[in-house]
Amino acid sequence: MAKTEVILTHNIVGLGGESDQVKVAAGYARNFLFPQRLAVPVNTANKRQLESLKQKRAEREAHEFNTMTELAKGFTKLICVIKVKTGEDGKLFGAVTAGMIADELKHQFDIALDKKKIRLEAPIKTLGEQEIELHLHAEVKSTLKVRVESTTPIAAPTAGAAEEKPHTEKRGRRTDAPVAEAKPAKAPKAEKKAKAE
Repeated sequence: MAKTEVILTHNIVGLGGESDQVKVAAGYARNFLFPQRLAVPVNTANKRQLESLKQKRAEREAHEFNTMTELAKGFTKLICVIKVKTGEDGKLFGAVTAGMIADELKHQFDIALDKKKIRLEAPIKTLGEQEIELHLHAEVKSTLKVRVESTTPIAAPTAGAAEEKPHTEKRGRRTDAPVAEAKPAKAPKAEKKAKAE
């Protein structure tokens, strides 16, 4: 399979970042990268462009690092409140996921954060407050407090419920109903035959 060298003009997941010089299959470069303007062929004219691409990439990465550092400082002060439905015993219906936390951050604080940056070991399945780890950048990590609250009010036990008697009777019988008079028993078949003769 023929390989060719290209200079990437955009970040491509699994291939490289902007201004990286990589080897790819000739057909991939010719049929996808070049028409989409995601890469340019390596030649003397494009090598001069490489320096400006590297400078743009460095500026963009520095800007991302600075904004994520500022954002990390702000996250330590925030408490994200997530309201969920629960049963009467306080158990959650479902679980709180990274996507739900990202949606609540957008709704409550107007912070757009990719759910992939929220690191949950497992979905949250209990009420209360927990600390969540955030990976905002390769070099920037932070924590966020998440409080999970119930939208269903927990019912307090009433005094009348404690006085009820336990139901232990057998099915089909009522212990508190008056007993009906017994009907006379039918005569056995042998006696009926004797009377008939």
